[in-house]
Amino acid sequence: MASLKKIALFTALPLAAMIGGALYLTGMPVKKSVQQSPAAQAGDVIFQESMSDLSTAIKLATHSKYSHCGIILPKDGELYVYEALQPVRYTPLQQWINRGRKGHYVIKRLKNADSVVTQTTVQKMVDAGKKYNGKNYDFYFGWSDERIYCSELVWKIYKESTGLELGKLEQLKDFDLNSPAVKEQMKQIYGNNIPMTEQIISPVSMFNSPLLKTVEEK
Repeated sequence: MASLKKIALFTALPLAAMIGGALYLTGMPVKKSVQQSPAAQAGDVIFQESMSDLSTAIKLATHSKYSHCGIILPKDGELYVYEALQPVRYTPLQQWINRGRKGHYVIKRLKNADSVVTQTTVQKMVDAGKKYNGKNYDFYFGWSDERIYCSELVWKIYKESTGLELGKLEQLKDFDLNSPAVKEQMKQIYGNNIPMTEQIISPVSMFNSPLLKTVEEK
């Protein structure tokens, strides 16, 4: 188990990008050309496509170009994206937008947000997220709260604050793991003990949730 963890420390990024969302590293260059979203509101879920070389593997495994997501929450009077990176943190909304491929992003919102996402609910979201702040990224995509990945963070905050489940929970075996590139990364992370029945929430499952509507795409 110790050797597996050592391997994961250096090779988990590919799998993180494939299933649970692309892991972005601090210090990546930020473009200045994208204007901040005027449509964003607290409680919205925002999606983007990774700019890493692993984008092909992401699409192969999840059949979706959206590999990373976060929840928009207020902090110090401004809107931030609360996201699972290494570690979990608040990222300024504009910085988050600029980080995606060509500045492209999609913002989704509850269809009944006017009645559900009240000021009280937003505060519940902020409070629910506090216990994850600073936690390490979960390269193994376990369902415990010890570590956490991007879509898991958003899903759990919504579940705890509203009782709603954004997206269908799946198992690792439900994803397209047939391509050689995906198989190789899985083997590097898990060896021969791939947890095929591990419960997972993917960005694409959340993106396709019937509870959400698209309010902005740029």
